Amino acid sequence: MIASRHTTNDTRRTGGPADGHGGSAAVVLARAEAPVLVAVPISMIALAAAGVQATAALTMLIALLALALLLSSFEASRPALRQLMPTAVLSAVAAAGRVLFAPIPDVKPVSAIAIIAGATLGRRSGFVVGSLAAFLSNFFFGQGTWTPWQMYAWGLVGYVGGVLADHGLLERRAVLYGWGFASGLVYGALLNGYYVLGYVQPLTWPAVLAAVAAGLPLDLVHGGATVAFLAAIWEPWGRSIRRVVAKYDLSLDRKL
Repeated sequence: MIASRHTTNDTRRTGGPADGHGGSAAVVLARAEAPVLVAVPISMIALAAAGVQATAALTMLIALLALALLLSSFEASRPALRQLMPTAVLSAVAAAGRVLFAPIPDVKPVSAIAIIAGATLGRRSGFVVGSLAAFLSNFFFGQGTWTPWQMYAWGLVGYVGGVLADHGLLERRAVLYGWGFASGLVYGALLNGYYVLGYVQPLTWPAVLAAVAAGLPLDLVHGGATVAFLAAIWEPWGRSIRRVVAKYDLSLDRKL
């Protein structure tokens, strides 16, 4: 099964959590991951509902803090160089895939690759793959205020993929394809939220619904494309990555 996990007792050799203060920091960061990730969409809804004028800036700050915490948590797990290589390679492949499929609107393999990374290498690696793929590919598409939101959204897709795999849920194709499809809607909701909060004035329900309706067809295409990519690469890529994990005795970033 693609969601299988391999571990080792020699954490120092494979880049597991460090002892002492480093280990304590890793534990604190790991426990903060889920609350910080959830805080982003909650803050978007709460601040907008309260009519806070600086909602766009505040939610951007919270998204940046979430990115910083998750990337710091990955670093605090002290991954060895050979641990970093699969994550770096998948990030580059996802970024290149997004550029390759650029002529086809919202057909992109980033979500599928981030989910596979989370399932095979661990939830933090899934987040890193999704966020780095967005950042790297935007050197082609263009960097801007949307970049942190794309990094957060695709990172979240990979992170949730890792959490689902930790519980053995991605062994069920219905759950795998269900999250693949839903990930397109989640990504779209977050990016639509960024657009609405930053550029729709005055912020009214008709304006919000109009913006969401305009983006929904593309979000549905994104979700369907993610399912198609998962159907094509889930098994072969999963087998290959599992062989790398076993061959090089890699530790995975389970929840601390």
